[in-house]
Amino acid sequence: MLYQNLARPVLFRIGRGDAEQAHDTTLRWLTRLSEQRQARNALIKLNRLSAPVTVCGIPFPNPVGLAAGMDKNGIAVGAWPALGFGFAEIGTVTAQPQPGNPQPRMYRMPRSQGIVNRMGFNNEGAQALAARLAAVPAVDCPLGISIGKSKAVPLEGAIEDYLQSMRFLYPFADYIAINVSSPNTPGLRQLQDAEALRALLGALRVEGARLAAGRPARPVLVKIAPDLTEPAMAQLLEVCLETGVAGVIATNTTLGRDGVDPSEDAVAAEPGGMSGKPLTRVSREIVRFVHRETNGRLPIIGSGGIMTADDAQAMFDAGASLVQIYSGLIYNGPSVVRRSVRRYRSAARRSARTPHSS
Repeated sequence: MLYQNLARPVLFRIGRGDAEQAHDTTLRWLTRLSEQRQARNALIKLNRLSAPVTVCGIPFPNPVGLAAGMDKNGIAVGAWPALGFGFAEIGTVTAQPQPGNPQPRMYRMPRSQGIVNRMGFNNEGAQALAARLAAVPAVDCPLGISIGKSKAVPLEGAIEDYLQSMRFLYPFADYIAINVSSPNTPGLRQLQDAEALRALLGALRVEGARLAAGRPARPVLVKIAPDLTEPAMAQLLEVCLETGVAGVIATNTTLGRDGVDPSEDAVAAEPGGMSGKPLTRVSREIVRFVHRETNGRLPIIGSGGIMTADDAQAMFDAGASLVQIYSGLIYNGPSVVRRSVRRYRSAARRSARTPHSS
Protein backbone atom coordinates (compact mmCIF):
# COMPACT_ATOMS: atom_id res chain seq x y z
CA MET A 1 0.00 0.00 0.00
CA LEU A 2 2.95 2.33 0.55
CA TYR A 3 3.61 2.42 -3.19
CA GLN A 4 -0.05 2.96 -4.13
CA ASN A 5 -0.59 5.67 -1.52
CA LEU A 6 2.69 7.58 -1.74
CA ALA A 7 4.93 6.74 -4.69
CA ARG A 8 2.36 6.15 -7.41
CA PRO A 9 0.56 9.50 -7.01
CA VAL A 10 3.90 11.29 -7.35
CA LEU A 11 4.88 9.28 -10.41
CA PHE A 12 1.50 9.80 -12.05
CA ARG A 13 1.85 13.60 -11.68
CA ILE A 14 5.20 13.76 -13.49
CA GLY A 15 4.99 15.70 -16.73
CA ARG A 16 1.42 16.79 -15.87
CA GLY A 17 0.35 13.19 -16.07
CA ASP A 18 2.28 12.26 -19.21
CA ALA A 19 2.84 8.51 -18.90
CA GLU A 20 5.96 8.39 -21.06
CA GLN A 21 7.65 11.17 -19.05
CA ALA A 22 6.95 9.23 -15.85
CA HIS A 23 8.38 6.10 -17.48
CA ASP A 24 11.54 7.91 -18.55
CA THR A 25 12.00 9.51 -15.12
CA THR A 26 11.61 6.16 -13.37
CA LEU A 27 14.09 4.58 -15.75
CA ARG A 28 16.65 7.31 -15.04
CA TRP A 29 16.33 6.64 -11.29
CA LEU A 30 16.78 2.92 -11.88
CA THR A 31 19.77 3.56 -14.15
CA ARG A 32 21.49 5.37 -11.29
CA LEU A 33 20.73 2.42 -9.02
CA SER A 34 22.11 0.05 -11.66
CA GLU A 35 25.39 1.98 -11.67
CA GLN A 36 25.78 2.05 -7.86
CA ARG A 37 27.05 -1.47 -7.29
CA GLN A 38 27.15 -1.40 -3.48
CA ALA A 39 23.56 -0.18 -3.10
CA ARG A 40 22.40 -2.51 -5.85
CA ASN A 41 24.00 -5.56 -4.26
CA ALA A 42 22.44 -4.68 -0.91
CA LEU A 43 19.00 -4.49 -2.52
CA ILE A 44 19.54 -7.80 -4.33
CA LYS A 45 20.20 -9.48 -0.96
CA LEU A 46 17.15 -7.79 0.52
CA ASN A 47 14.64 -8.32 -2.29
CA ARG A 48 15.54 -11.45 -4.19
CA LEU A 49 13.66 -14.56 -3.20
CA SER A 50 14.96 -17.95 -4.22
CA ALA A 51 12.62 -20.22 -6.18
CA PRO A 52 14.99 -21.75 -8.73
CA VAL A 53 13.64 -23.17 -11.97
CA THR A 54 15.31 -24.29 -15.19
CA VAL A 55 13.48 -23.45 -18.41
CA CYS A 56 14.84 -23.85 -21.96
CA GLY A 57 18.09 -25.04 -20.35
CA ILE A 58 18.51 -21.72 -18.48
CA PRO A 59 18.66 -21.70 -14.65
CA PHE A 60 16.49 -18.89 -13.26
CA PRO A 61 16.81 -17.81 -9.60
CA ASN A 62 13.03 -17.37 -9.59
CA PRO A 63 10.38 -17.52 -12.34
CA VAL A 64 9.11 -13.91 -12.18
CA GLY A 65 10.66 -11.61 -14.76
CA LEU A 66 10.45 -8.14 -16.24
CA ALA A 67 8.59 -7.91 -19.55
CA ALA A 68 10.05 -6.24 -22.61
CA GLY A 69 9.18 -2.58 -23.17
CA MET A 70 10.29 -1.16 -19.83
CA ASP A 71 14.04 -1.03 -20.56
CA LYS A 72 14.27 -0.91 -24.34
CA ASN A 73 17.90 0.20 -24.48
CA GLY A 74 19.25 -1.83 -21.57
CA ILE A 75 20.26 1.21 -19.55
CA ALA A 76 19.08 -0.16 -16.19
CA VAL A 77 19.92 -3.86 -16.50
CA GLY A 78 21.56 -4.01 -13.08
CA ALA A 79 18.48 -2.65 -11.32
CA TRP A 80 16.05 -5.44 -12.19
CA PRO A 81 17.48 -8.15 -9.92
CA ALA A 82 17.63 -5.49 -7.18
CA LEU A 83 13.82 -5.24 -7.43
CA GLY A 84 13.52 -9.00 -6.99
CA PHE A 85 13.12 -10.08 -10.61
CA GLY A 86 14.47 -13.52 -11.50
CA PHE A 87 15.16 -12.42 -15.07
CA ALA A 88 14.70 -9.41 -17.32
CA GLU A 89 13.81 -9.05 -20.97
CA ILE A 90 15.09 -5.87 -22.60
CA GLY A 91 14.07 -4.33 -25.89
CA THR A 92 12.29 -4.54 -28.21
CA VAL A 93 15.31 -3.41 -30.19
CA THR A 94 15.66 -3.14 -33.96
CA ALA A 95 18.65 -3.37 -36.27
CA GLN A 96 18.28 0.29 -37.22
CA PRO A 97 17.94 3.04 -34.60
CA GLN A 98 14.50 4.63 -34.77
CA PRO A 99 12.57 7.31 -32.86
CA GLY A 100 9.26 5.47 -32.79
CA ASN A 101 5.88 7.06 -33.36
CA PRO A 102 5.06 10.72 -32.65
CA GLN A 103 4.34 11.72 -29.06
CA PRO A 104 2.15 11.52 -27.05
CA ARG A 105 2.05 7.76 -27.50
CA MET A 106 1.43 6.24 -24.05
CA TYR A 107 -1.75 6.62 -21.99
CA ARG A 108 -2.77 5.34 -18.56
CA MET A 109 -6.27 4.18 -17.61
CA PRO A 110 -6.10 4.12 -13.78
CA ARG A 111 -9.66 2.94 -13.14
CA SER A 112 -9.12 0.04 -15.52
CA GLN A 113 -5.47 -0.44 -14.49
CA GLY A 114 -4.66 -0.47 -18.18
CA ILE A 115 -2.21 1.20 -20.53
CA VAL A 116 -2.53 2.04 -24.22
CA ASN A 117 0.69 2.59 -26.13
CA ARG A 118 1.78 3.08 -29.71
CA MET A 119 5.50 3.50 -29.02
CA GLY A 120 6.60 1.94 -32.32
CA PHE A 121 9.85 0.25 -31.21
CA ASN A 122 11.61 3.49 -30.24
CA ASN A 123 15.21 2.45 -29.52
CA GLU A 124 18.85 3.25 -30.18
CA GLY A 125 19.45 0.18 -32.33
CA ALA A 126 20.99 -3.25 -31.84
CA GLN A 127 24.58 -2.12 -32.28
CA ALA A 128 24.25 0.56 -29.58
CA LEU A 129 22.67 -1.96 -27.20
CA ALA A 130 25.46 -4.45 -27.85
CA ALA A 131 28.08 -1.79 -27.09
CA ARG A 132 26.31 -0.87 -23.85
CA LEU A 133 26.02 -4.48 -22.67
CA ALA A 134 29.68 -5.10 -23.50
CA ALA A 135 30.66 -2.23 -21.20
CA VAL A 136 28.60 -3.09 -18.08
CA PRO A 137 29.38 -5.70 -15.40
CA ALA A 138 27.66 -9.05 -15.66
CA VAL A 139 23.96 -8.84 -14.86
CA ASP A 140 22.89 -10.80 -11.77
CA CYS A 141 20.06 -12.60 -13.54
CA PRO A 142 19.35 -14.17 -16.93
CA LEU A 143 18.82 -11.61 -19.69
CA GLY A 144 16.43 -12.01 -22.58
CA ILE A 145 16.65 -9.65 -25.54
CA SER A 146 13.59 -8.94 -27.67
CA ILE A 147 14.24 -8.11 -31.33
CA GLY A 148 11.82 -6.68 -33.87
CA LYS A 149 11.72 -5.39 -37.43
CA SER A 150 12.99 -1.92 -38.28
CA LYS A 151 10.09 0.22 -39.50
CA ALA A 152 12.03 1.45 -42.55
CA VAL A 153 12.67 -2.11 -43.74
CA PRO A 154 9.97 -3.63 -45.99
CA LEU A 155 8.54 -7.02 -45.10
CA GLU A 156 10.59 -8.70 -47.83
CA GLY A 157 13.74 -7.52 -46.04
CA ALA A 158 12.58 -8.58 -42.58
CA ILE A 159 14.65 -11.76 -42.33
CA GLU A 160 17.99 -10.03 -42.88
CA ASP A 161 16.91 -7.23 -40.53
CA TYR A 162 16.24 -9.71 -37.69
CA LEU A 163 19.47 -11.57 -38.48
CA GLN A 164 21.46 -8.36 -38.19
CA SER A 165 20.07 -7.72 -34.71
CA MET A 166 20.77 -11.31 -33.73
CA ARG A 167 24.40 -11.06 -34.82
CA PHE A 168 25.00 -7.95 -32.71
CA LEU A 169 23.21 -9.18 -29.59
CA TYR A 170 23.78 -12.93 -29.54
CA PRO A 171 26.78 -12.84 -27.14
CA PHE A 172 24.81 -10.93 -24.49
CA ALA A 173 21.48 -12.80 -24.49
CA ASP A 174 20.53 -15.82 -22.41
CA TYR A 175 17.56 -16.11 -24.75
CA ILE A 176 16.30 -14.19 -27.77
CA ALA A 177 12.65 -13.20 -28.11
CA ILE A 178 11.30 -12.69 -31.62
CA ASN A 179 8.68 -9.95 -31.63
CA VAL A 180 6.39 -10.44 -34.62
CA SER A 181 3.26 -9.37 -32.77
CA SER A 182 3.47 -5.69 -31.85
CA PRO A 183 0.46 -3.83 -33.26
CA ASN A 184 2.46 -0.60 -33.56
CA THR A 185 4.75 -1.37 -36.53
CA PRO A 186 2.77 -1.45 -39.80
CA GLY A 187 2.57 -4.92 -41.31
CA LEU A 188 4.60 -6.61 -38.56
CA ARG A 189 1.88 -9.04 -37.55
CA GLN A 190 1.91 -10.48 -41.08
CA LEU A 191 5.11 -12.22 -39.99
CA GLN A 192 2.92 -14.45 -37.78
CA ASP A 193 1.49 -16.03 -40.96
CA ALA A 194 2.72 -19.60 -41.30
CA GLU A 195 4.95 -19.31 -44.36
CA ALA A 196 6.52 -15.99 -43.39
CA LEU A 197 7.14 -17.21 -39.85
CA ARG A 198 8.58 -20.52 -41.05
CA ALA A 199 11.08 -18.70 -43.27
CA LEU A 200 12.07 -16.26 -40.51
CA LEU A 201 12.49 -18.89 -37.80
CA GLY A 202 14.38 -21.23 -40.13
CA ALA A 203 16.87 -18.48 -40.96
CA LEU A 204 17.28 -17.58 -37.29
CA ARG A 205 17.89 -21.22 -36.39
CA VAL A 206 20.65 -21.55 -38.99
CA GLU A 207 22.25 -18.28 -37.91
CA GLY A 208 21.99 -19.20 -34.24
CA ALA A 209 23.79 -22.47 -34.87
CA ARG A 210 26.53 -20.62 -36.73
CA LEU A 211 26.95 -18.06 -33.95
CA ALA A 212 27.01 -20.81 -31.31
CA ALA A 213 30.12 -22.25 -33.01
CA GLY A 214 29.59 -25.79 -31.77
CA ARG A 215 28.15 -24.85 -28.37
CA PRO A 216 24.43 -25.10 -27.54
CA ALA A 217 22.57 -22.36 -29.39
CA ARG A 218 20.76 -19.60 -27.48
CA PRO A 219 17.08 -20.44 -27.06
CA VAL A 220 14.75 -18.54 -29.40
CA LEU A 221 11.21 -17.75 -28.22
CA VAL A 222 8.36 -16.26 -30.26
CA LYS A 223 6.10 -13.58 -28.78
CA ILE A 224 2.54 -13.98 -29.99
CA ALA A 225 -0.42 -11.62 -30.25
CA PRO A 226 -3.56 -12.09 -28.16
CA ASP A 227 -5.74 -11.22 -31.14
CA LEU A 228 -5.15 -14.36 -33.22
CA THR A 229 -8.00 -16.79 -33.81
CA GLU A 230 -7.49 -20.25 -32.33
CA PRO A 231 -6.93 -21.84 -35.79
CA ALA A 232 -4.32 -19.19 -36.64
CA MET A 233 -2.65 -19.68 -33.27
CA ALA A 234 -2.63 -23.45 -33.72
CA GLN A 235 -0.95 -23.02 -37.10
CA LEU A 236 1.64 -20.66 -35.59
CA LEU A 237 2.41 -23.17 -32.84
CA GLU A 238 2.83 -25.93 -35.40
CA VAL A 239 5.43 -23.79 -37.19
CA CYS A 240 7.21 -23.15 -33.88
CA LEU A 241 7.41 -26.87 -33.18
CA GLU A 242 8.58 -27.65 -36.73
CA THR A 243 11.38 -25.07 -36.64
CA GLY A 244 12.73 -25.98 -33.21
CA VAL A 245 11.66 -22.84 -31.37
CA ALA A 246 12.48 -23.15 -27.66
CA GLY A 247 9.24 -21.61 -26.39
CA VAL A 248 6.64 -18.87 -26.74
CA ILE A 249 5.79 -15.67 -24.90
CA ALA A 250 2.05 -15.18 -24.50
CA THR A 251 1.08 -12.45 -25.04
CA ASN A 252 1.82 -9.06 -26.55
CA THR A 253 -0.57 -6.10 -26.24
CA THR A 254 -4.06 -6.30 -27.72
CA LEU A 255 -5.99 -4.20 -30.22
CA GLY A 256 -9.16 -5.13 -28.34
CA ARG A 257 -10.68 -2.85 -25.71
CA ASP A 258 -12.75 -5.24 -23.60
CA GLY A 259 -12.62 -4.70 -19.86
CA VAL A 260 -12.13 -0.93 -19.92
CA ASP A 261 -14.07 1.17 -17.41
CA PRO A 262 -16.63 3.26 -19.37
CA SER A 263 -15.24 6.45 -17.84
CA GLU A 264 -12.00 5.78 -19.73
CA ASP A 265 -13.47 5.04 -23.15
CA ALA A 266 -11.93 8.21 -24.59
CA VAL A 267 -8.42 7.06 -23.64
CA ALA A 268 -9.17 3.55 -24.83
CA ALA A 269 -10.09 5.01 -28.23
CA GLU A 270 -6.47 6.06 -28.75
CA PRO A 271 -4.76 3.88 -31.39
CA GLY A 272 -2.26 1.33 -30.12
CA GLY A 273 -1.92 -1.84 -28.10
CA MET A 274 -3.54 -2.21 -24.69
CA SER A 275 -1.91 -3.90 -21.71
CA GLY A 276 -2.67 -4.24 -18.03
CA LYS A 277 -5.64 -5.65 -16.14
CA PRO A 278 -8.04 -5.74 -19.13
CA LEU A 279 -5.69 -8.31 -20.67
CA THR A 280 -5.47 -10.58 -17.61
CA ARG A 281 -8.09 -13.15 -18.54
CA VAL A 282 -7.32 -13.07 -22.28
CA SER A 283 -3.60 -13.78 -21.82
CA ARG A 284 -4.24 -16.51 -19.27
CA GLU A 285 -6.67 -18.29 -21.62
CA ILE A 286 -4.14 -18.11 -24.45
CA VAL A 287 -1.48 -19.63 -22.18
CA ARG A 288 -3.95 -22.40 -21.37
CA PHE A 289 -4.63 -22.92 -25.10
CA VAL A 290 -0.93 -23.03 -26.00
CA HIS A 291 -0.20 -25.52 -23.23
CA ARG A 292 -3.08 -27.75 -24.29
CA GLU A 293 -2.42 -27.45 -28.04
CA THR A 294 1.26 -28.38 -27.72
CA ASN A 295 0.78 -30.97 -24.96
CA GLY A 296 3.26 -29.01 -22.86
CA ARG A 297 6.06 -29.42 -25.44
CA LEU A 298 6.65 -25.66 -25.74
CA PRO A 299 7.64 -23.82 -22.56
CA ILE A 300 5.53 -20.69 -22.11
CA ILE A 301 6.40 -17.33 -20.61
CA GLY A 302 3.09 -15.90 -19.47
CA SER A 303 2.86 -12.14 -20.00
CA GLY A 304 -0.02 -9.69 -20.02
CA GLY A 305 -2.23 -8.45 -17.22
CA ILE A 306 -0.27 -9.88 -14.29
CA MET A 307 -1.21 -7.29 -11.70
CA THR A 308 -1.14 -9.36 -8.50
CA ALA A 309 0.43 -12.48 -7.05
CA ASP A 310 -2.85 -14.32 -7.66
CA ASP A 311 -2.68 -13.34 -11.34
CA ALA A 312 0.86 -14.71 -11.54
CA GLN A 313 -0.13 -17.99 -9.91
CA ALA A 314 -3.12 -18.33 -12.23
CA MET A 315 -0.67 -18.06 -15.15
CA PHE A 316 1.47 -20.83 -13.69
CA ASP A 317 -1.64 -22.94 -13.12
CA ALA A 318 -2.63 -22.37 -16.77
CA GLY A 319 0.67 -23.83 -17.95
CA ALA A 320 3.26 -21.04 -17.88
CA SER A 321 6.80 -21.99 -16.86
CA LEU A 322 7.78 -18.35 -16.25
CA VAL A 323 5.86 -15.07 -16.02
CA GLN A 324 6.65 -11.46 -16.86
CA ILE A 325 5.38 -8.27 -15.24
CA TYR A 326 5.24 -4.68 -16.55
CA SER A 327 1.88 -2.96 -16.02
CA GLY A 328 1.60 -4.61 -12.60
CA LEU A 329 4.84 -2.89 -11.64
CA ILE A 330 3.46 0.49 -12.70
CA TYR A 331 0.15 0.16 -10.85
CA ASN A 332 1.14 -1.91 -7.81
CA GLY A 333 4.89 -1.35 -7.37
CA PRO A 334 7.85 -3.70 -6.88
CA SER A 335 6.15 -5.63 -4.08
CA VAL A 336 4.11 -7.48 -6.71
CA VAL A 337 7.34 -9.22 -7.78
CA ARG A 338 8.18 -10.54 -4.31
CA ARG A 339 4.57 -11.47 -3.56
CA SER A 340 4.37 -13.41 -6.82
CA VAL A 341 7.51 -15.38 -6.00
CA ARG A 342 6.23 -16.15 -2.50
CA ARG A 343 2.88 -17.26 -3.92
CA TYR A 344 4.67 -19.52 -6.41
CA ARG A 345 6.81 -21.07 -3.66
CA SER A 346 3.81 -21.72 -1.46
CA ALA A 347 1.94 -23.39 -4.32
CA ALA A 348 4.97 -25.50 -5.20
CA ARG A 349 5.31 -26.68 -1.58
CA ARG A 350 1.62 -27.59 -1.39
CA SER A 351 1.91 -29.50 -4.64
CA ALA A 352 4.97 -31.36 -3.37
CA ARG A 353 3.07 -32.41 -0.22
CA THR A 354 0.01 -33.58 -2.13
CA PRO A 355 0.07 -37.30 -2.98
CA HIS A 356 -0.26 -37.96 -6.71
CA SER A 357 -2.40 -40.86 -7.80
CA SER A 358 -0.82 -43.32 -10.20
